[in-house]
Amino acid sequence: MSCTIEKILTDAKTLLERLREHDAAAESLVDQSAALHRRVAAMRETGTALPDQEIESQIDRICEMGEVMRKAVQMDDDQFCKIQEKLAQLELENKELRELLSISSESLQVRKENSVDTASQPIK
Repeated sequence: MSCTIEKILTDAKTLLERLREHDAAAESLVDQSAALHRRVAAMRETGTALPDQEIESQIDRICEMGEVMRKAVQMDDDQFCKIQEKLAQLELENKELRELLSISSESLQVRKENSVDTASQPIK
């Protein structure tokens, strides 16, 4: 599996967008629940309340939808954390590889300078 920083950043952006969508959906569920509670309260006041079974069914449905949303958000959060960890790991690895490359380049430069110095010395 090949992971690039660009792919990880793209995945992170996608997950962030999905989290925003889930947040908006969860907020919508909360609004629907509040509207349902207001509707039930208004019906009770006028004496035209829904049967308790229907009310319970609606409440159960909203609760189930909320639980599904919570699970989806948790899964996205977990995936986002994994991507963040992988990104940090790749950044550290990149830094270490750059340091090794720098050391290798410096060593090569020193060897070239030594060979030039040795070649320019007169033979005795």
